[in-house]
Order: sequence, then C-alpha cells, then structure tokens
Amino acid sequence: MGVAQESGSGDLNTIAMLGRAYSLLGFKIVEGVVGAGFPQKPSHSAVFAQIKADGMRLTDLARGANITPQAMGELVDELEDLGYVERRPDPTDRRAKLIVLTDRGKQSIAAGIATIDGLEDQITAILGERGHRQLRTLLRRLLKEGQIS
Repeated sequence: MGVAQESGSGDLNTIAMLGRAYSLLGFKIVEGVVGAGFPQKPSHSAVFAQIKADGMRLTDLARGANITPQAMGELVDELEDLGYVERRPDPTDRRAKLIVLTDRGKQSIAAGIATIDGLEDQITAILGERGHRQLRTLLRRLLKEGQIS
C-alpha cells in the first residue's frame, strides 16, 4: 500500500488530496502569470507569496518560506535576473540588503492575484457558493488548529 492511499479502499487519503490540490493550484497560478507575460518557475512563489511592499531581508524571506538562506539567495538571484526584484541597502542597517519588488515584480504579483481570482471563480463554479464557503470554513478550521495530533 502506498502512502497516498487509504488502507484497503484504494482512494487517496486526505493528505494526498490536499497535496495534489496544492500542487495543481500552484502550477495553475504559474501558468496564468507566465501566460500574462511574466516568465517564472513555481519555486519563485516562495518569494512572491510573502515579500512585503517595502521589501524584506533575504534571511526573513528564507525563514518565512522555511528554506535555507542559500536556497532563497538562488531564487532571489533568478528573480533579479528576470527583473522582478532588486537588492537595495537596508535604511536601518547599511550592511544589510533589502529585497525589493521592481515595477515588473509588482505587475507579476498583480497577474498572480488576477489568476487566483479566476481560480476562486472556478472553484465556486465546481462546488457552488455554499460548497466553496464550506471548503473555506473547513480549511480555516484546520489551519487555525495549527497542528494535527
């Protein structure tokens, strides 16, 4: 029996379904953003999903994404090469750098938000208004718990 199956039933377990939904939606968001003219990889969402409007230090981005600063540095380098972010001196500590969105980076995030809004509409079309609200309520409850024991 594989990890992605319930014992005996052959159906995917809840964790596997949530994982697949997460992956599917992540790829759909990237498809939408790339389709809007902003090439990038799914891994770049580790930056886009959390960067603040006034910029952030690389170490804070890494901590928020739960990855190493070295891995985050590679993502930031890639996004800098694509023109989405730039490094600027941190006004509170001249030795540190802030990762800041460029205008192109802000446009890319706007394309991501538009894509997410479209996906929300698709979820409503599939589940109906009530079903979508129920899904959000149940997911909110799981997330509020913070841990499942």
